[in-house]
Amino acid sequence: MAEGGTDHVVAHVRSLIKRRALRPGDRLPAERDLATQIGVSRPTVRAGLRALAAMGVVHSRHGSGTYIPTGPPMLASEPLRFLAALHGFSREEMYEARRILEVEAAGLAAVRATSEQVASMAEEVASLFASIHDPLRFLVHDISFHRMVAGASGNPIVASIVEMVSTLYYEQRRRTARRASQADLRDAAEMHRRIYQSIRSRDADAARQAMHDHLIRASRRQSKEPQDGSARVKPSVNGSITQRARRVKAAH
Repeated sequence: MAEGGTDHVVAHVRSLIKRRALRPGDRLPAERDLATQIGVSRPTVRAGLRALAAMGVVHSRHGSGTYIPTGPPMLASEPLRFLAALHGFSREEMYEARRILEVEAAGLAAVRATSEQVASMAEEVASLFASIHDPLRFLVHDISFHRMVAGASGNPIVASIVEMVSTLYYEQRRRTARRASQADLRDAAEMHRRIYQSIRSRDADAARQAMHDHLIRASRRQSKEPQDGSARVKPSVNGSITQRARRVKAAH
């Protein structure tokens, strides 16, 4: 599928939100109606909606439709994109930032998560195992799970910052997600299940440790994936992703 078609879907929904035609809690038009409005196929609409879900702009309710979330306020990710465009963010820097934010968020979630939030995490873990053969779909559920944990921390500032960082991570990782092996995805799904089980058990220390271990292992796995010669991935100032070719120096 052409990526440009997906971008058209994203731009159309963004336009509806900016015009206030869609507000928090509103249901999006049906897929067939969106396809007609935008002039793309329904599979393209579905791909666009998955991209929007990974960005935290929409969420799906099984058997009901796709909605604009009513959760924590979203911080615009453009400032972070500018910094990335100027300096480039390495994988190590991205994961370091995630550990700073998400390890403690997991501990808070173990104490504060509601039963509904725990149930939603369980559904995402199940979706991760069901998506092991589809790396891009796995990525969407992966990010959704981490956003749920941040939301369950009960701190809207933490949840909003994680949303912002997750958006940039998704844009960065979707270019390389297909390099992940099924064995690595299965291991990642198991790590997510460990985080979920610790939160469900209300064990804050175990939740922090599980999140820390998961993020360390994920970074190490990605460092071993086949490379294309790019050391860093830079979003341009308009949000598109460009590659800055740079020879990787041995820094270990």
